[in-house]
Amino acid sequence: MGGACLPIELFCCMVQVRRVSDFIAQHQLLVPNAHVLVALSGGADSVALLRILLRLGYRCHAVHCNFQLRGDESDRDERFVVSLCASLNVPCEVLHFDTQTYAAQQRVSIEMAARELRYREFERIRQANALDVVAVAHHQDDAAETFLLNLIRGAGINGLTGMRVKNGHVVRPLLCLTRNEVIDYLDGLGQPYVTDSTNLTDEYARNKVRLQLLPLMQQINPSAAANIMQAATHLGDAATIYNGVIADNNKRVVTSVAGGVDISIEQLRLTEVPQAQLFEILHPYGFNSRQVADVFRAMLGDGVGRMFYANGYVLLVDRTSIMLRRQTMNGDESLTLPDEGVMLLPDGAWLEIKRFAPAASWQASRSRDVCVLDASRITSSLTLRHPHEGDRFRPFGLKGTKLLSDLYTDIKLDRIAKASQWVLCHDDDIVWAVGVRASEQCRLLGDEQEVVEITYHPVVG
Repeated sequence: MGGACLPIELFCCMVQVRRVSDFIAQHQLLVPNAHVLVALSGGADSVALLRILLRLGYRCHAVHCNFQLRGDESDRDERFVVSLCASLNVPCEVLHFDTQTYAAQQRVSIEMAARELRYREFERIRQANALDVVAVAHHQDDAAETFLLNLIRGAGINGLTGMRVKNGHVVRPLLCLTRNEVIDYLDGLGQPYVTDSTNLTDEYARNKVRLQLLPLMQQINPSAAANIMQAATHLGDAATIYNGVIADNNKRVVTSVAGGVDISIEQLRLTEVPQAQLFEILHPYGFNSRQVADVFRAMLGDGVGRMFYANGYVLLVDRTSIMLRRQTMNGDESLTLPDEGVMLLPDGAWLEIKRFAPAASWQASRSRDVCVLDASRITSSLTLRHPHEGDRFRPFGLKGTKLLSDLYTDIKLDRIAKASQWVLCHDDDIVWAVGVRASEQCRLLGDEQEVVEITYHPVVG
């Protein structure tokens, strides 16, 4: 008597589970009996991930993120996840985020804000519950989409290495399956899931790749997603060698300074591929490939003095070096000093403000990092800002006024350093070029009843 045949749906389910099991073993993603935090959106991918891990005998703890971006649909997803976990007897934590506010505060895209929020909380929950790893549900099509998006955006070799199977405590067990295989698995189980309606429109770049570009490529070659992943793996191997050369070159090319780096133009030009080297230096600071090309042309041509901006940083092409510094404030902004206490500045430096009645034997400090004022002459708040074009003040000990820019030139500050200096103002008058020179308004007559002493503590490093 012949054996009974398995229904095709059940057979497919068993095949998918076995493939994931083999993939986990091949890449050593999970140890036997691992305790796994599963990122569970309620969509097909994450539901399949949870069901497969449970089928393989892993202990699962789910986390669902409600980013409050899709109104009732977000709440529907949350209800589905809570119900699913209850039916499977899986502990579940639900997180709520004000994603739009966070994105505005951090000046990042909604997509980046959601990513930062969820991965930060995933790690917190993992540690709090002594879990081994965080499992996320990216599959082959996701990896191919990311590769194509980065390719379209002009990414360097490191942006084309694909999704990592394992990145720290984050693992991706479904990278061996396509989207269709994930859906087939759930259909075979009769397992429902929810669908994010925003994934069905081509409003976003990723959706255009998902709904239009990748299907077209799969018409040409049904194995397109798998082949793209394989190409990304080869590029990852090449990137290992490439990054080693870049790191060795950076030891000669790059010098770390307070608030940024200096890049030696002479040493940069001696590297194997100078523009690629420059890209790898500047890209982490937010400069894209087009901007790097512009900087490189300025460096090679008559571009001395050109300035570039990206992601809160300013870059200056000088004669012998490319100087990159953090932008601390907009030129028109100012900060109001407290009457007393400590004030942290945006660039990491800080001020210490003291008010006291000077003793008879007290003498004012002569340090350039200390400013002392007669408290009785301060009739309004003291403010701190960066220099403005045409700023003048009367340096201590001089009869006339002097352009602030000339003062900075005298001590050989470059344009970036000039722009990032601090000046202390009382009303419209500059009373202190901070850390450089005080004005005549700081002159003490010896009969002061109370003084204000301000000490500047610059960034060290």
